[in-house]
Amino acid sequence: MSDTILANKGASKTKLTVATLAIMNITTVVSLRGLSAEAEYGTTAAFYYIFAAVVFLIPVALCAAELATGWPQKGGVFNWVSKAFGHRLGFLAIYLQWLATTIWFPTVLIFAGVALAFIGPDQTFDQALAANRFYSGIVVLVVYWFATFISLKGLKTASKISSLAGLIGTIIPGIILVTLAIIYIANGNPIHFDLSMKGFVPDFSNFNNLVLAASIFLFFAGMEINAVHVTEVENPSKGYPLAIIYATVFTVIIFIFGTLSIATIIPKNDINLVQSLLVAYDKLFAHFGLGWLGNVTAAAISLGVLGQIIAIISGPSAGILQVGRKGYLPLILQKTNTNGVQKNILMCQGAIVTALVIIMTLLPSVQAAYQMISQLAVILYLAMYIMLFLSVIYLRYKEPDTPRPYKLPGGMFGLWLIAGIGLFGSILAFVLSFIPPSQISIGSPSTYIGILVIGTIAFTVIPFIIYACRKPSWTTSTND
Repeated sequence: MSDTILANKGASKTKLTVATLAIMNITTVVSLRGLSAEAEYGTTAAFYYIFAAVVFLIPVALCAAELATGWPQKGGVFNWVSKAFGHRLGFLAIYLQWLATTIWFPTVLIFAGVALAFIGPDQTFDQALAANRFYSGIVVLVVYWFATFISLKGLKTASKISSLAGLIGTIIPGIILVTLAIIYIANGNPIHFDLSMKGFVPDFSNFNNLVLAASIFLFFAGMEINAVHVTEVENPSKGYPLAIIYATVFTVIIFIFGTLSIATIIPKNDINLVQSLLVAYDKLFAHFGLGWLGNVTAAAISLGVLGQIIAIISGPSAGILQVGRKGYLPLILQKTNTNGVQKNILMCQGAIVTALVIIMTLLPSVQAAYQMISQLAVILYLAMYIMLFLSVIYLRYKEPDTPRPYKLPGGMFGLWLIAGIGLFGSILAFVLSFIPPSQISIGSPSTYIGILVIGTIAFTVIPFIIYACRKPSWTTSTND
Protein backbone atom coordinates (compact mmCIF):
# COMPACT_ATOMS: atom_id res chain seq x y z
CA MET A 1 0.00 0.00 0.00
CA SER A 2 1.49 3.36 -1.02
CA ASP A 3 2.27 6.16 1.41
CA THR A 4 -0.31 8.32 -0.34
CA ILE A 5 -3.10 5.87 0.45
CA LEU A 6 -1.93 5.57 4.02
CA ALA A 7 -1.81 9.35 4.35
CA ASN A 8 -5.29 9.75 2.89
CA LYS A 9 -6.71 7.14 5.24
CA GLY A 10 -5.12 8.95 8.15
CA ALA A 11 -6.39 12.30 6.94
CA SER A 12 -9.96 11.01 6.68
CA LYS A 13 -9.95 10.41 10.44
CA THR A 14 -8.59 13.86 11.23
CA LYS A 15 -11.28 16.39 12.15
CA LEU A 16 -10.81 20.00 13.17
CA THR A 17 -13.32 21.53 15.57
CA VAL A 18 -14.78 25.00 14.99
CA ALA A 19 -12.74 26.30 17.93
CA THR A 20 -9.52 24.78 16.58
CA LEU A 21 -10.03 26.27 13.11
CA ALA A 22 -10.98 29.66 14.59
CA ILE A 23 -7.76 29.68 16.63
CA MET A 24 -5.78 28.59 13.56
CA ASN A 25 -7.28 31.52 11.62
CA ILE A 26 -6.55 33.94 14.46
CA THR A 27 -3.01 32.59 14.68
CA THR A 28 -2.60 32.97 10.92
CA VAL A 29 -3.90 36.55 10.73
CA VAL A 30 -3.10 38.14 14.09
CA SER A 31 0.49 39.10 14.77
CA LEU A 32 1.11 41.24 17.84
CA ARG A 33 4.31 42.47 16.21
CA GLY A 34 2.33 44.86 14.00
CA LEU A 35 0.75 46.77 16.88
CA SER A 36 3.77 48.97 17.53
CA ALA A 37 3.82 50.27 13.95
CA GLU A 38 0.34 51.77 14.35
CA ALA A 39 0.53 52.86 18.01
CA GLU A 40 1.92 56.30 17.15
CA TYR A 41 -1.35 57.17 15.38
CA GLY A 42 -3.49 56.84 18.53
CA THR A 43 -7.25 56.76 17.92
CA THR A 44 -6.63 57.23 14.19
CA ALA A 45 -5.22 53.69 14.16
CA ALA A 46 -8.64 52.45 15.29
CA PHE A 47 -10.19 54.06 12.22
CA TYR A 48 -7.65 52.38 9.95
CA TYR A 49 -8.31 48.96 11.48
CA ILE A 50 -12.08 49.30 11.21
CA PHE A 51 -11.79 50.65 7.66
CA ALA A 52 -9.56 47.75 6.59
CA ALA A 53 -11.84 45.24 8.32
CA VAL A 54 -14.93 46.57 6.53
CA VAL A 55 -13.44 46.86 3.04
CA PHE A 56 -11.04 43.90 3.21
CA LEU A 57 -11.12 41.43 6.13
CA ILE A 58 -14.88 40.89 6.29
CA PRO A 59 -15.30 40.60 2.49
CA VAL A 60 -12.39 38.15 2.30
CA ALA A 61 -13.76 36.04 5.14
CA LEU A 62 -17.32 35.93 3.76
CA CYS A 63 -16.30 35.34 0.15
CA ALA A 64 -13.86 32.59 1.16
CA ALA A 65 -16.65 30.96 3.18
CA GLU A 66 -18.98 30.83 0.16
CA LEU A 67 -16.25 29.55 -2.12
CA ALA A 68 -14.97 26.97 0.36
CA THR A 69 -18.40 25.51 1.07
CA GLY A 70 -19.49 25.62 -2.58
CA TRP A 71 -16.27 24.05 -3.84
CA PRO A 72 -14.84 22.31 -0.76
CA GLN A 73 -12.24 20.23 -2.58
CA LYS A 74 -8.65 20.64 -1.49
CA GLY A 75 -6.71 23.26 -3.41
CA GLY A 76 -8.23 26.46 -2.02
CA VAL A 77 -7.88 29.47 -4.30
CA PHE A 78 -6.71 27.24 -7.16
CA ASN A 79 -10.08 25.47 -7.31
CA TRP A 80 -12.05 28.67 -6.88
CA VAL A 81 -10.27 30.69 -9.55
CA SER A 82 -10.04 27.66 -11.87
CA LYS A 83 -13.81 27.15 -11.71
CA ALA A 84 -14.32 30.76 -12.70
CA PHE A 85 -11.54 31.54 -15.16
CA GLY A 86 -9.73 28.31 -16.01
CA HIS A 87 -6.79 26.33 -14.67
CA ARG A 88 -4.11 28.68 -15.99
CA LEU A 89 -5.31 31.57 -13.83
CA GLY A 90 -6.10 29.16 -10.99
CA PHE A 91 -2.48 28.06 -10.98
CA LEU A 92 -1.40 31.70 -11.00
CA ALA A 93 -3.58 32.42 -7.94
CA ILE A 94 -2.23 29.56 -5.78
CA TYR A 95 1.33 30.36 -6.88
CA LEU A 96 0.96 34.03 -5.91
CA GLN A 97 -0.43 33.05 -2.52
CA TRP A 98 2.44 30.64 -1.87
CA LEU A 99 5.19 32.98 -3.08
CA ALA A 100 3.90 36.02 -1.20
CA THR A 101 3.73 34.15 2.11
CA THR A 102 7.18 32.63 1.53
CA ILE A 103 8.73 36.07 1.01
CA TRP A 104 6.88 37.33 4.09
CA PHE A 105 8.27 34.71 6.51
CA PRO A 106 11.56 36.49 7.44
CA THR A 107 9.68 39.64 8.49
CA VAL A 108 7.53 37.96 11.12
CA LEU A 109 10.39 35.70 12.23
CA ILE A 110 12.56 38.70 13.07
CA PHE A 111 9.96 39.52 15.71
CA ALA A 112 10.46 36.06 17.24
CA GLY A 113 14.12 36.96 17.68
CA VAL A 114 13.16 40.25 19.33
CA ALA A 115 10.84 38.46 21.77
CA LEU A 116 13.49 35.89 22.68
CA ALA A 117 16.02 38.69 23.26
CA PHE A 118 13.69 40.23 25.85
CA ILE A 119 13.85 37.10 28.03
CA GLY A 120 16.33 38.66 30.41
CA PRO A 121 16.54 41.09 33.36
CA ASP A 122 18.43 43.91 31.61
CA GLN A 123 16.21 45.76 29.14
CA THR A 124 19.14 47.77 27.73
CA PHE A 125 20.99 44.57 26.88
CA ASP A 126 17.79 43.03 25.55
CA GLN A 127 17.21 45.93 23.17
CA ALA A 128 20.82 45.85 21.94
CA LEU A 129 20.65 42.09 21.33
CA ALA A 130 17.33 42.41 19.49
CA ALA A 131 18.92 44.98 17.15
CA ASN A 132 21.87 42.72 16.28
CA ARG A 133 21.35 41.44 12.72
CA PHE A 134 23.51 38.33 13.14
CA TYR A 135 21.58 37.26 16.23
CA SER A 136 18.31 37.89 14.39
CA GLY A 137 19.46 35.88 11.37
CA ILE A 138 20.35 32.85 13.48
CA VAL A 139 17.06 32.95 15.40
CA VAL A 140 15.02 33.34 12.22
CA LEU A 141 16.58 30.26 10.63
CA VAL A 142 16.32 28.12 13.78
CA VAL A 143 12.67 28.99 14.38
CA TYR A 144 11.70 28.62 10.73
CA TRP A 145 13.30 25.20 10.27
CA PHE A 146 11.90 24.00 13.59
CA ALA A 147 8.44 25.06 12.39
CA THR A 148 9.09 23.15 9.17
CA PHE A 149 10.07 20.06 11.18
CA ILE A 150 6.77 20.29 13.11
CA SER A 151 4.81 20.70 9.87
CA LEU A 152 6.39 17.54 8.48
CA LYS A 153 4.69 15.60 11.30
CA GLY A 154 1.33 16.05 9.59
CA LEU A 155 -1.85 18.10 9.89
CA LYS A 156 -3.00 16.61 13.19
CA THR A 157 0.25 17.37 15.01
CA ALA A 158 0.79 20.74 13.31
CA SER A 159 -2.77 21.96 14.00
CA LYS A 160 -2.57 21.00 17.67
CA ILE A 161 0.77 22.73 18.21
CA SER A 162 -0.25 25.75 16.13
CA SER A 163 -3.51 26.17 18.03
CA LEU A 164 -1.86 25.74 21.44
CA ALA A 165 0.98 28.12 20.53
CA GLY A 166 -1.50 30.65 19.16
CA LEU A 167 -3.55 30.49 22.37
CA ILE A 168 -0.52 30.82 24.65
CA GLY A 169 1.55 33.20 22.54
CA THR A 170 -0.96 35.43 20.77
CA ILE A 171 -4.47 35.30 22.22
CA ILE A 172 -3.64 35.23 25.94
CA PRO A 173 -0.82 37.85 25.75
CA GLY A 174 -3.12 40.07 23.67
CA ILE A 175 -5.87 39.84 26.28
CA ILE A 176 -3.38 40.49 29.10
CA LEU A 177 -2.01 43.59 27.33
CA VAL A 178 -5.45 45.10 26.84
CA THR A 179 -6.69 44.18 30.34
CA LEU A 180 -3.68 45.67 32.14
CA ALA A 181 -3.85 48.84 30.03
CA ILE A 182 -7.52 49.30 30.92
CA ILE A 183 -6.77 48.87 34.65
CA TYR A 184 -3.82 51.25 34.26
CA ILE A 185 -6.07 53.94 32.76
CA ALA A 186 -8.90 53.30 35.24
CA ASN A 187 -6.49 53.95 38.13
CA GLY A 188 -5.93 57.47 36.83
CA ASN A 189 -2.46 57.00 35.39
CA PRO A 190 -1.32 59.29 32.53
CA ILE A 191 -1.77 58.14 28.96
CA HIS A 192 0.41 59.20 26.04
CA PHE A 193 -2.13 59.76 23.29
CA ASP A 194 -5.21 61.92 22.79
CA LEU A 195 -8.11 59.82 24.09
CA SER A 196 -10.70 62.07 22.45
CA MET A 197 -12.21 61.03 19.14
CA LYS A 198 -11.49 64.29 17.33
CA GLY A 199 -8.56 62.69 15.57
CA PHE A 200 -10.39 59.44 14.83
CA VAL A 201 -10.99 60.16 11.11
CA PRO A 202 -7.70 61.00 9.35
CA ASP A 203 -7.24 63.76 6.80
CA PHE A 204 -7.33 61.88 3.50
CA SER A 205 -6.27 65.01 1.62
CA ASN A 206 -2.83 64.02 2.94
CA PHE A 207 -1.69 61.37 0.48
CA ASN A 208 0.44 59.59 3.11
CA ASN A 209 -2.72 58.83 5.11
CA LEU A 210 -4.27 57.14 2.10
CA VAL A 211 -1.15 55.01 1.57
CA LEU A 212 -1.13 54.06 5.26
CA ALA A 213 -4.80 53.01 5.14
CA ALA A 214 -4.08 50.71 2.22
CA SER A 215 -0.98 49.20 3.86
CA ILE A 216 -3.02 48.07 6.87
CA PHE A 217 -5.03 45.77 4.58
CA LEU A 218 -2.21 43.26 4.74
CA PHE A 219 -2.45 43.17 8.54
CA PHE A 220 -5.61 41.17 7.84
CA ALA A 221 -4.27 38.98 5.05
CA GLY A 222 -4.45 35.21 5.35
CA MET A 223 -8.03 34.50 6.42
CA GLU A 224 -8.48 32.36 3.30
CA ILE A 225 -5.32 30.28 3.83
CA ASN A 226 -6.89 27.68 6.11
CA ALA A 227 -9.74 27.15 3.64
CA VAL A 228 -7.62 24.28 2.28
CA HIS A 229 -8.55 22.44 5.49
CA VAL A 230 -12.31 22.86 5.01
CA THR A 231 -12.81 19.13 4.38
CA GLU A 232 -11.22 18.37 7.77
CA VAL A 233 -13.72 20.53 9.66
CA GLU A 234 -16.62 18.98 11.52
CA ASN A 235 -19.77 19.83 9.51
CA PRO A 236 -17.93 22.20 7.13
CA SER A 237 -21.06 23.86 5.72
CA LYS A 238 -21.78 25.37 9.14
CA GLY A 239 -18.49 24.97 10.98
CA TYR A 240 -16.23 26.78 8.54
CA PRO A 241 -18.24 30.06 8.30
CA LEU A 242 -18.74 30.02 12.07
CA ALA A 243 -15.00 29.69 12.65
CA ILE A 244 -14.42 32.59 10.25
CA ILE A 245 -16.88 34.81 12.14
CA TYR A 246 -15.27 34.08 15.52
CA ALA A 247 -11.79 34.73 14.14
CA THR A 248 -12.83 37.99 12.42
CA VAL A 249 -14.41 39.54 15.51
CA PHE A 250 -11.50 38.67 17.78
CA THR A 251 -8.94 39.88 15.21
CA VAL A 252 -10.45 43.37 14.93
CA ILE A 253 -10.83 43.72 18.69
CA ILE A 254 -7.28 42.65 19.53
CA PHE A 255 -5.73 44.88 16.85
CA ILE A 256 -7.59 48.02 17.96
CA PHE A 257 -7.24 47.68 21.72
CA GLY A 258 -3.74 46.19 21.55
CA THR A 259 -2.49 49.15 19.54
CA LEU A 260 -4.13 51.69 21.88
CA SER A 261 -2.63 49.87 24.86
CA ILE A 262 0.90 50.44 23.53
CA ALA A 263 0.05 54.08 22.76
CA THR A 264 -1.12 54.41 26.36
CA ILE A 265 2.18 53.29 27.88
CA ILE A 266 4.82 54.62 25.47
CA PRO A 267 5.11 58.25 24.25
CA LYS A 268 4.74 58.66 20.50
CA ASN A 269 8.34 59.82 19.98
CA ASP A 270 9.72 56.80 21.86
CA ILE A 271 7.88 54.13 19.87
CA ASN A 272 10.13 51.61 18.14
CA LEU A 273 8.44 49.71 15.32
CA VAL A 274 9.89 46.36 16.41
CA GLN A 275 10.55 46.48 20.15
CA SER A 276 7.81 48.68 21.64
CA LEU A 277 5.37 45.81 22.23
CA LEU A 278 7.85 44.06 24.52
CA VAL A 279 8.77 47.37 26.19
CA ALA A 280 5.07 48.03 26.86
CA TYR A 281 4.71 44.66 28.58
CA ASP A 282 7.80 45.34 30.71
CA LYS A 283 6.50 48.75 31.76
CA LEU A 284 3.01 47.48 32.59
CA PHE A 285 4.27 44.54 34.60
CA ALA A 286 6.75 46.75 36.46
CA HIS A 287 3.95 49.22 37.26
CA PHE A 288 1.89 46.46 38.86
CA GLY A 289 4.88 44.92 40.66
CA LEU A 290 4.97 41.88 38.37
CA GLY A 291 8.24 42.55 36.58
CA TRP A 292 9.11 38.86 36.33
CA LEU A 293 6.11 38.32 34.05
CA GLY A 294 7.85 40.31 31.32
CA ASN A 295 10.23 37.40 30.69
CA VAL A 296 7.38 34.88 30.70
CA THR A 297 5.39 36.98 28.22
CA ALA A 298 8.38 37.38 25.91
CA ALA A 299 8.79 33.59 25.84
CA ALA A 300 5.06 33.14 25.22
CA ILE A 301 5.07 35.63 22.33
CA SER A 302 7.99 33.75 20.78
CA LEU A 303 5.87 30.61 20.97
CA GLY A 304 3.01 32.51 19.34
CA VAL A 305 5.21 33.41 16.37
CA LEU A 306 6.14 29.74 16.06
CA GLY A 307 2.44 28.82 16.00
CA GLN A 308 1.74 31.41 13.33
CA ILE A 309 4.57 30.13 11.14
CA ILE A 310 3.41 26.52 11.51
CA ALA A 311 -0.14 27.49 10.52
CA ILE A 312 1.02 29.42 7.45
CA ILE A 313 3.69 26.92 6.36
CA SER A 314 1.03 24.21 6.11
CA GLY A 315 -1.64 26.17 4.22
CA PRO A 316 -0.31 27.50 0.88
CA SER A 317 2.16 24.62 0.50
CA ALA A 318 -0.66 22.10 0.95
CA GLY A 319 -2.60 23.90 -1.76
CA ILE A 320 0.42 23.80 -4.06
CA LEU A 321 0.72 20.03 -3.48
CA GLN A 322 -2.90 19.41 -4.48
CA VAL A 323 -2.40 21.49 -7.60
CA GLY A 324 0.86 19.71 -8.40
CA ARG A 325 -0.85 16.32 -8.30
CA LYS A 326 -3.17 17.50 -11.04
CA GLY A 327 -0.17 17.78 -13.33
CA TYR A 328 1.09 21.30 -12.68
CA LEU A 329 4.37 20.52 -10.91
CA PRO A 330 7.27 18.14 -11.64
CA LEU A 331 7.10 14.80 -9.84
CA ILE A 332 9.94 15.71 -7.51
CA LEU A 333 7.81 18.50 -5.99
CA GLN A 334 4.85 16.15 -5.56
CA LYS A 335 6.59 13.80 -3.16
CA THR A 336 5.19 13.42 0.34
CA ASN A 337 6.47 11.71 3.47
CA THR A 338 4.71 8.97 5.45
CA ASN A 339 2.51 11.63 7.06
CA GLY A 340 1.28 12.81 3.66
CA VAL A 341 3.13 16.13 4.00
CA GLN A 342 4.59 17.91 0.95
CA LYS A 343 8.23 17.54 2.05
CA ASN A 344 9.99 18.74 -1.11
CA ILE A 345 7.78 21.78 -1.47
CA LEU A 346 8.59 22.67 2.14
CA MET A 347 12.30 22.19 1.44
CA CYS A 348 12.07 24.47 -1.61
CA GLN A 349 10.18 27.02 0.47
CA GLY A 350 12.80 26.80 3.21
CA ALA A 351 15.61 27.35 0.71
CA ILE A 352 14.02 30.63 -0.41
CA VAL A 353 13.55 31.81 3.19
CA THR A 354 17.13 30.85 4.06
CA ALA A 355 18.53 32.74 1.08
CA LEU A 356 16.56 35.88 2.02
CA VAL A 357 17.74 35.71 5.63
CA ILE A 358 21.40 35.23 4.67
CA ILE A 359 21.25 38.20 2.32
CA MET A 360 19.64 40.37 5.02
CA THR A 361 22.24 39.30 7.57
CA LEU A 362 25.39 39.67 5.50
CA LEU A 363 24.46 42.86 3.69
CA PRO A 364 23.32 45.60 6.09
CA SER A 365 22.64 47.92 3.14
CA VAL A 366 19.94 45.52 2.02
CA GLN A 367 17.28 47.20 4.17
CA ALA A 368 15.92 49.28 1.30
CA ALA A 369 16.10 46.23 -0.98
CA TYR A 370 14.24 44.10 1.53
CA GLN A 371 11.60 46.84 1.81
CA MET A 372 11.10 46.40 -1.91
CA ILE A 373 10.89 42.61 -1.55
CA SER A 374 8.35 42.95 1.26
CA GLN A 375 6.30 45.40 -0.77
CA LEU A 376 6.48 43.03 -3.72
CA ALA A 377 5.00 40.30 -1.51
CA VAL A 378 2.13 42.67 -0.68
CA ILE A 379 1.49 43.38 -4.37
CA LEU A 380 1.51 39.68 -5.30
CA TYR A 381 -0.84 38.82 -2.45
CA LEU A 382 -3.28 41.57 -3.40
CA ALA A 383 -3.28 40.34 -7.01
CA MET A 384 -4.48 36.98 -5.69
CA TYR A 385 -7.22 38.65 -3.65
CA ILE A 386 -8.45 40.56 -6.70
CA MET A 387 -8.82 37.21 -8.48
CA LEU A 388 -10.64 35.75 -5.46
CA PHE A 389 -13.25 38.53 -5.40
CA LEU A 390 -13.77 38.36 -9.16
CA SER A 391 -14.24 34.58 -8.87
CA VAL A 392 -16.99 34.67 -6.25
CA ILE A 393 -18.93 37.20 -8.36
CA TYR A 394 -18.47 35.36 -11.66
CA LEU A 395 -19.30 31.92 -10.23
CA ARG A 396 -22.64 33.15 -8.92
CA TYR A 397 -23.55 33.74 -12.59
CA LYS A 398 -21.61 30.87 -14.17
CA GLU A 399 -22.73 28.14 -11.74
CA PRO A 400 -25.84 29.48 -9.98
CA ASP A 401 -27.15 25.99 -9.21
CA THR A 402 -24.03 24.70 -7.47
CA PRO A 403 -25.01 24.03 -3.83
CA ARG A 404 -23.50 26.58 -1.48
CA PRO A 405 -24.26 25.70 2.15
CA TYR A 406 -23.08 29.22 2.94
CA LYS A 407 -23.89 32.14 0.63
CA LEU A 408 -23.18 35.82 0.96
CA PRO A 409 -26.31 37.38 2.49
CA GLY A 410 -28.62 39.67 0.54
CA GLY A 411 -28.87 37.81 -2.74
CA MET A 412 -27.23 39.36 -5.79
CA PHE A 413 -27.26 42.80 -4.20
CA GLY A 414 -25.39 41.47 -1.18
CA LEU A 415 -22.95 39.67 -3.46
CA TRP A 416 -22.08 42.82 -5.38
CA LEU A 417 -21.99 44.94 -2.23
CA ILE A 418 -19.69 42.68 -0.18
CA ALA A 419 -17.49 41.31 -2.96
CA GLY A 420 -17.54 44.68 -4.74
CA ILE A 421 -16.27 46.50 -1.65
CA GLY A 422 -13.53 43.90 -1.22
CA LEU A 423 -12.58 44.15 -4.89
CA PHE A 424 -12.43 47.95 -4.77
CA GLY A 425 -10.37 47.91 -1.58
CA SER A 426 -7.91 45.37 -2.98
CA ILE A 427 -7.44 47.27 -6.26
CA LEU A 428 -6.92 50.53 -4.34
CA ALA A 429 -4.34 48.93 -2.04
CA PHE A 430 -2.66 47.24 -5.03
CA VAL A 431 -2.15 50.57 -6.82
CA LEU A 432 -1.01 52.41 -3.70
CA SER A 433 1.50 49.65 -2.90
CA PHE A 434 3.70 50.92 -5.73
CA ILE A 435 4.11 54.31 -4.01
CA PRO A 436 7.50 54.70 -2.24
CA PRO A 437 7.18 54.90 1.57
CA SER A 438 7.97 58.33 3.03
CA GLN A 439 9.43 56.80 6.22
CA ILE A 440 12.20 54.78 4.51
CA SER A 441 15.10 55.97 2.36
CA ILE A 442 14.83 54.01 -0.86
CA GLY A 443 16.87 56.13 -3.21
CA SER A 444 15.29 57.19 -6.48
CA PRO A 445 11.47 56.87 -6.35
CA SER A 446 11.38 56.08 -10.06
CA THR A 447 13.89 53.26 -9.57
CA TYR A 448 11.85 51.92 -6.64
CA ILE A 449 8.65 51.89 -8.68
CA GLY A 450 10.44 50.43 -11.70
CA ILE A 451 11.85 47.53 -9.68
CA LEU A 452 8.40 46.75 -8.24
CA VAL A 453 6.79 46.84 -11.68
CA ILE A 454 9.47 44.63 -13.24
CA GLY A 455 9.41 42.26 -10.24
CA THR A 456 5.64 41.95 -10.40
CA ILE A 457 5.71 41.15 -14.10
CA ALA A 458 8.62 38.70 -13.75
CA PHE A 459 7.10 36.74 -10.86
CA THR A 460 3.71 36.68 -12.59
CA VAL A 461 5.22 35.24 -15.76
CA ILE A 462 6.85 32.28 -13.94
CA PRO A 463 3.64 30.27 -13.30
CA PHE A 464 2.58 30.74 -16.93
CA ILE A 465 5.93 29.28 -18.03
CA ILE A 466 5.50 26.31 -15.66
CA TYR A 467 1.96 25.83 -16.93
CA ALA A 468 3.14 25.84 -20.56
CA CYS A 469 5.95 23.35 -19.81
CA ARG A 470 3.84 20.84 -17.87
CA LYS A 471 3.94 17.20 -19.04
CA PRO A 472 1.30 14.44 -18.95
CA SER A 473 3.59 12.33 -16.77
CA TRP A 474 3.36 14.94 -13.99
CA THR A 475 -0.16 13.79 -13.16
CA THR A 476 1.21 10.60 -11.59
CA SER A 477 3.06 11.27 -8.36
CA THR A 478 5.51 8.95 -6.63
CA ASN A 479 6.18 9.05 -2.94
CA ASP A 480 9.06 7.92 -0.82
